[in-house]
Amino acid sequence: MGWLFLKVLLVGVGFSGLLYPFVDFCINGKTAGQRPNIVIILADDMGWGDLGANWAETKDTANLDKMASEGMRFVDFHAAASTCSPSRASLLTGRLGLRNGVTHNFEVSSLGGLPLSESTLAEVLQQSGYVTGIIGKWHLGHHGSYHPNFRGFDYYFGIPYSHDMGCTDTPGYNHPPCPACPPAGGPLRKHERDCYVDVALPLYENLRIVEQPVNLSSLAGKYAEKVAQFIQQASASRRPFLLYVALAHMHVPISATPLLPNPRGQRPYQAGLREMDSLVGQIKDKVDSTAKEHTFIWFAGDNGPWAQKCELAGSVGPFTGLWQTRQGGSSAKQTTWEGGHRVPALAYWPGQVPANVTSPALLSVLDIFPTVVALAGASLPQGRHFDGLDASDVLLGRSQMGHRVLFHPNSGAAGEYGALQAVRLERYKAFFITGGAKACDGSLGPEQRHDLPLIFNLEEDAAEGAPLPRGGAEYQAVLPRVRKVLTEVLQDIADDNTSRADYTQDPAVTPCCNPYHIACRCQTV
Repeated sequence: MGWLFLKVLLVGVGFSGLLYPFVDFCINGKTAGQRPNIVIILADDMGWGDLGANWAETKDTANLDKMASEGMRFVDFHAAASTCSPSRASLLTGRLGLRNGVTHNFEVSSLGGLPLSESTLAEVLQQSGYVTGIIGKWHLGHHGSYHPNFRGFDYYFGIPYSHDMGCTDTPGYNHPPCPACPPAGGPLRKHERDCYVDVALPLYENLRIVEQPVNLSSLAGKYAEKVAQFIQQASASRRPFLLYVALAHMHVPISATPLLPNPRGQRPYQAGLREMDSLVGQIKDKVDSTAKEHTFIWFAGDNGPWAQKCELAGSVGPFTGLWQTRQGGSSAKQTTWEGGHRVPALAYWPGQVPANVTSPALLSVLDIFPTVVALAGASLPQGRHFDGLDASDVLLGRSQMGHRVLFHPNSGAAGEYGALQAVRLERYKAFFITGGAKACDGSLGPEQRHDLPLIFNLEEDAAEGAPLPRGGAEYQAVLPRVRKVLTEVLQDIADDNTSRADYTQDPAVTPCCNPYHIACRCQTV
């Protein structure tokens, strides 16, 4: 444990006015001129139709739309799962949850996280000479060695899980405020809570909680400031950098910041979308002014919108999952319908990624790991199989070939967490199980198993409204191919070096800067 204590001491010590006193920015190996800087921006609960470049009804993403016109837009891009922790684990490992062990979300009191047997993208690039940083949401374990500073990130500033998993003094929409509830027996109104039982939401800088509860109204500004500082210092070092920006937007609670100027007026969700777009624009502007020719930006979503939040949920565009919504429930986040995992995605790298290109290639968050490793000139970890592919040729305009097959793991609406019972095969999609997540009206879609799967032709039926007739020639031609690829991947996983996450919980590991306060409170930033 000596090494752990030493790293805690070095990373967690106060900053004394210096932002990164223990990050080695010295020249080491190849310079940034030979290897690209990498910026990955991950939006939270953003719908495919929330990007104006995807969906004409959306008017709130001017900066993202500009990035699309200056880079590449992907219209058939998918999250690796349709909920938070599994999607992020797959981004950082290039592996599905049945391989990396993360099949559902971690909690505030989780002892474990992304298994330590898994190699993260940050670890691979760090070992290759990159300066690495994460700003934003982690949600892959915060206790002990699961903290991002021990998973390959030199610098960390952000919230260790979703920002609805603790109370705040600035709660935004769809979240109650602090203070915490009084001791047992204290007065509470029957239908409306005066207090919130969770511990206050923490904000970390490396291993130290610098604010608890987080002021959500100023969080976007803090993230923009830390991003600019990281890019500036890393660029000045002449070392390449990896920066992973995991946004709080568009997850609830939607920040209660003043509405941005809009002559038509706007609802809270649209105001939040404009705030997110502004933050992405600031990140891009900093890249453009500092290291434009040497920096690759990849923007994507972690899963589809959270439909049960009603007017505080985003748009799935045309991917409405009509077959499911007729049965009941939502076909967005937590489901394997297109609205749950088809997400907006953009790539930007002037002079390398061709401008104003719309790519139809079938790609996934899983591809970020192997693609970035290839662009960085690093090597994939040995002794394990990957579900992502190197999409460099697609990004650089040399190919339109993505996946032929993708698997969409169960994410809470139906079936066992992480199980592969939805299969994308070229333009077809097969469901061996269906179910709807909680909808805005509170309804749930019943879980239904299909020995003969529902199969949709997505080119002709993006809304997934009418499955192919089981007796038809098209269905009969596709069915054996679907069964074959599913059998093959399950056998490959069985033969692989897989991990298992520890999902046990202990209230003692809940982040708390001041255990003597009922909600845990400290304000140092």
